[in-house]
Amino acid sequence: MKEGQKLWTREELILAINLYCKLPFGRLHRLNSEVINLGNLIARTPSSVAYKLVNFASLDPSLKARGIKGASNASNLDKEIWKEFFNHWDELPFESEKLLAKIENTSVEKLNNIPEIELPKEGKTREQVIKARVNQSFFRSSILASYNNTCCITGIQQPEFLIAGHIKPWSVDEKNRLNPQNGIAINALHDKAFEAGLLTITTNFKIKVSSLLLKQKKSKSIEDYFLKYDNKDIILPSRFLPNKEFLMYHNEVRFKH
Repeated sequence: MKEGQKLWTREELILAINLYCKLPFGRLHRLNSEVINLGNLIARTPSSVAYKLVNFASLDPSLKARGIKGASNASNLDKEIWKEFFNHWDELPFESEKLLAKIENTSVEKLNNIPEIELPKEGKTREQVIKARVNQSFFRSSILASYNNTCCITGIQQPEFLIAGHIKPWSVDEKNRLNPQNGIAINALHDKAFEAGLLTITTNFKIKVSSLLLKQKKSKSIEDYFLKYDNKDIILPSRFLPNKEFLMYHNEVRFKH
């Protein structure tokens, strides 16, 4: 370590991973306003924050699988916190949001733009609702960032049309509800079809349309909105590739062959 530098703390690293998840891969640089803001909050330079984000990129298995390398000198604590975060998607995202709210001197519900009118007044129910809403917001942010605000089926880039869809449903796998590898950026129509098992994504990242729709070849709308995508590759995310075990679950359990 260079003279004058200070070690990163666990809390600072959790905040850095939080930002890593929310930023598109191409925006992990010192000129990004969100990188600058985090640097100001934790009294570090934008360059220091950006370098730490690139360190985390070197630990990201999805990027490794695509042959993309980050910085090569991630510290042992970097690796430890990354592993902790990556193995505890059910807890660490919310903890990171609480840390961010605390350092910004606000509440976690205000940080996530949750209107007070939509929340119970007090008690355990309020805490549960806040946690659920914050987690949903984090999941959406991480998925849309990974897919660069692009539908993986159609390429639509209008955020209002996009949903952070779960591959393995929210109700089925609590531990992986917030795991970005259990998510896809998808438009509302195809999300409904995916949920209903009328289309799936294979472990080779190809779109497969159910025979229930393939039988409707004479329907122009079905042709335009579904059949033309059959056996096409999805638009892959820049990181957090869909987990093949989750895709296999959807293929075998949810998809209507």
